[in-house]
Amino acid sequence: MSTAAAETDAGASGRTPKNGFDRFFEISARGSTVGREVRGGFATFFTMAYIVVLNPLILAAGVDAAGGKLPVAALAAGTALVAGVMTILMGVVARFPLALAAGLGVNALVAYEIAPEMTWADAMGLVFIEGVIIAVLVLTGLRTAVFRAVPTQLKTAIGVGIGLFLMIIGLVDAGFVRRIPDAAGTTVPVELGLGGKLATWPLFVFCIGLLITLVLFVRKVKGAILIGILVTTVLAIIVEAIAKVGPSFVDGKPNPSGWSLNVPALPDKVVDTPDLSLLGNFNVFDSWGRAGWLVVLMFIFTLLITDFFDTMGTMVAVGQEGGLLDEEGMPPRTREILLVDSVAAAAGGAASVSSNTSFIESASGVAEGARTGVANLVTGVLFLLAMFLAPLVTVVPFEAASTALVVVGFLMMMAVRQIDWTDYEIAIPAFLAITLMPFTYSISNGIGAGIVSYVVIKVAVGKAREIHPLLYGVAVLFVLYFLRGPLESVLL
Repeated sequence: MSTAAAETDAGASGRTPKNGFDRFFEISARGSTVGREVRGGFATFFTMAYIVVLNPLILAAGVDAAGGKLPVAALAAGTALVAGVMTILMGVVARFPLALAAGLGVNALVAYEIAPEMTWADAMGLVFIEGVIIAVLVLTGLRTAVFRAVPTQLKTAIGVGIGLFLMIIGLVDAGFVRRIPDAAGTTVPVELGLGGKLATWPLFVFCIGLLITLVLFVRKVKGAILIGILVTTVLAIIVEAIAKVGPSFVDGKPNPSGWSLNVPALPDKVVDTPDLSLLGNFNVFDSWGRAGWLVVLMFIFTLLITDFFDTMGTMVAVGQEGGLLDEEGMPPRTREILLVDSVAAAAGGAASVSSNTSFIESASGVAEGARTGVANLVTGVLFLLAMFLAPLVTVVPFEAASTALVVVGFLMMMAVRQIDWTDYEIAIPAFLAITLMPFTYSISNGIGAGIVSYVVIKVAVGKAREIHPLLYGVAVLFVLYFLRGPLESVLL
């Protein structure tokens, strides 16, 4: 969080609530206003609205053991519905500006690893089971206890790492950073733009949009991030109308100079009827017989670890960005946040759209001023409208939404100064947590590396008593998580 923003919030906090709505959501108490919450809600939605398009594409690409495929239209409607309901629930119950939707990474695991071993209904049943298990862990206090056991400086490092992760997501989604094909005959894994050049119209739009957003942000223009997304989208529509760039894939063939996901053009129609036929299409029991109990347990364990710790890192990062953490690095109503997140995981399975989880893109709304659950009400309603207004959602391209992720990455990076880099016992785990998130494209990997290295280093220097007992168990679980490949080859 920027110093100026922190001072603004600190100076405004403690104001007398204007009405019952203000008192319930603690708008004045957190130094916010309804206007800031609405702007933040819009910014969060536009930054993560891509999930309504991307999640169906990922899940529909998978084929289950019976050769079945899920319909894209029903997946899109279900994705928007669950995201909207769960985001609103988070706003009302936890009153925290953290939006939820189908989790990336988990959906790929479901589509390409779990579903091929069983039916789609069975696979979504495992997602439902995983969500129920996490909810039980929250209700018993274990999930919150684990969160408290993590050292404060390591929590800070997790937030910083997620900031860098957000930035690399934005750069990759916009095509600014690309993987070099193996056939290129080079050991360099990534490159700038296309062939080392910013040679495409979408990249031009992203760069101009990012510069506009940065200038607005530096000049402290209210709504800078949201304005940046909207202005960049308008520019993208104009460029597409003139240059006819097209999508990144045409008739199944790659078009490297095309738009990453959404082609920014005015839609033929604005309203469409949602297909909710996938709701309730899940099966809790048959997967155990089809794939075997050991395979099922390994899948549930992988889902559990990913959801369990991704959310921990995400809520720390969002709370850190908004200045909402206490002296122990805990956000307000931690238990409620974790409980809603757990329910969302189960809801995603029950709706056949994969596990729903807290989205780090919520930080873009916090950067825009959101501090309470009111922003969630706005984001959630927009997701619900997206069920009917899906054609409008597809207007905003990655190249426009990604500008927000880069700015938010910078804001979250500023917390790195809170880490004592002269103390190697915490600095090395913090370094690993920060760097491995963007470099392995996984929040859980970074958290796991930080916790395991912290425990190992403390034990090695004779300070085992400084480690919270729960961290030993968490470290063992992460070791099993990292070794699940060799373990599966031996046990299965």
